[in-house]
Amino acid sequence: MSATTVFESVCTQLEQRTSLDRLEARGTVRLALKSAGLEPSGVTKEQMSVVLERVLPGELSQRGVDEGAAVCAAIRGELPEDAPTVDSPEAVFARLGGG
Repeated sequence: MSATTVFESVCTQLEQRTSLDRLEARGTVRLALKSAGLEPSGVTKEQMSVVLERVLPGELSQRGVDEGAAVCAAIRGELPEDAPTVDSPEAVFARLGGG
């Protein structure tokens, strides 16, 4: 699964499970990722899972969303499976060269 798909999936679910509109949901997830040092375009399922557990509940609480931790736990359980990652050319050459 691409990072964009992970980001989009979480934003869509957050919008559906809370009173946040599309823009608010996307902005909240972006802020949570930023505070974790991550970018929406590069986030993996595993990284998003940690953000959902440790960062996003606080962001939701600041926005008046009740049961933010429960919402995040439900979304974590619905994260789509990762697709196999495509190696960069550098990674392929490093393996071929024994490095």
